[in-house]
Amino acid sequence: MVALPRVVLAAPASGTGKTTVATGLMAALTARGLRVSPHKVGPDYIDPGYHALATGRPGRNLDAFLSGPDRVAPLLLHGASGTSGTSGSDIAVVEGVMGLFDGAAGRGELASTAHVAKLLRAPAVLVVDASSQSRSVAALVHGFASWDPEVRIGGVILNRVGSDRHEAMLREALEEGGGVPVLGALRRSDAVATPSRHLGLIPAVERDADAVRAVREMGELVAAGVDLDAVLALASSAPEVRASAWDADEEIAALGHALPAGRRPVVALAGGPAFSFSYAENAELLTAAGADVVTFDPLHDEKLPEGTSALVVGGGFPEVHAAELSANQPLREAITALAASGAPIAAECAGLLYLCRALDDRPMCGVIDAEAAMSPRLTLGYREAVALTDSPLAPAGLRIPGHEFHRTVTTPGAGPTAAWGWRTHDGRLTTEGFATPTLHASYLHVHWTAAPSLASRLVGHAALYAEERQG
Repeated sequence: MVALPRVVLAAPASGTGKTTVATGLMAALTARGLRVSPHKVGPDYIDPGYHALATGRPGRNLDAFLSGPDRVAPLLLHGASGTSGTSGSDIAVVEGVMGLFDGAAGRGELASTAHVAKLLRAPAVLVVDASSQSRSVAALVHGFASWDPEVRIGGVILNRVGSDRHEAMLREALEEGGGVPVLGALRRSDAVATPSRHLGLIPAVERDADAVRAVREMGELVAAGVDLDAVLALASSAPEVRASAWDADEEIAALGHALPAGRRPVVALAGGPAFSFSYAENAELLTAAGADVVTFDPLHDEKLPEGTSALVVGGGFPEVHAAELSANQPLREAITALAASGAPIAAECAGLLYLCRALDDRPMCGVIDAEAAMSPRLTLGYREAVALTDSPLAPAGLRIPGHEFHRTVTTPGAGPTAAWGWRTHDGRLTTEGFATPTLHASYLHVHWTAAPSLASRLVGHAALYAEERQG
């Protein structure tokens, strides 16, 4: 049982300004001197980047599909406990996903904001876009507040309010409706708008000073328009969390994993603007499994980290940075040579594209015999996958939840020995990705907390590779 004030920011639908309000609330509370633990419901990588700017702590995901419902509360406590050199938290702020009750397709409430709020026993604040309504807001809020009695909506923040008169009308209607207090009202503001492109918001890591300024302005907007004391009181009303914090060391120890003898193998982890999609827990599991995880930036670094014995290339936007990635020929050649030497490599989504022969006709690493290109079609959704081929990441037969989110395609879409297979909603078998004894590359994003053995297996292969090279 752990006492942790916490609140979930939810919305009736996507596009209400939930990310602006949640990030602004994190920034405003941090500016007050509070230690804020930032979290995001669902598989999204981009919003946590803005949360990290707002709080100075890693933004972490809470996904009941990818990690499993039983791990949601432990992962919240893990993020709030002061990992990565930070101290414990005074409050956890959780940004929801889509509409409050929107979950995995065909799975009821699974992985919805409402599901996560119930797992955390956390009160929710409904962020309502009031720009095109007045008295109807009361009916909207009443419907959401009464739909599921197990979800406690403790307040409303009115967003994109047009004027003082508009605000007065909204407040009057909600007072007549009774039950759900107004915690704040925010005026329409172009100053805090965050630019988007084909997969959503532009990641904070790509915007540098602009992102820092935007987050500061979000914080100022929320501080001026929201009753922060009321939000803190609501968060403090949450009961104790009935869980223990997730711990990477304990997860690896439970596998009976033998740490590498002698020197820890170096696992090179791609980062920077082109490869900014990464769950913090994946790297923590690699470290717990006995690796030295060293981050490098394929846009600028011309060499892999010294002593690299394994390579992990996660998600991001290589299609946006294809010219620069292609121009960094020394690093591309170093990765090609590393692959040829038999080092274990794990890549997902953006990493898959980077390892292909070419991306939009620009030369890439050539580790995979495939071409990648932008596509007009968005591929999106949760998957229940099974590993089809033994690889350094997963043994054949391993079952794991994953998520796809991309507007690119590879030709072919799978190698002679595919990485994953799954059934589509209509029962068709899909095979995807490329797997060999030294390579696993796929579009599928996986949160390794669902299968910590992924980390231990990869580090084991890295240790064997390092030993053979030293021998």
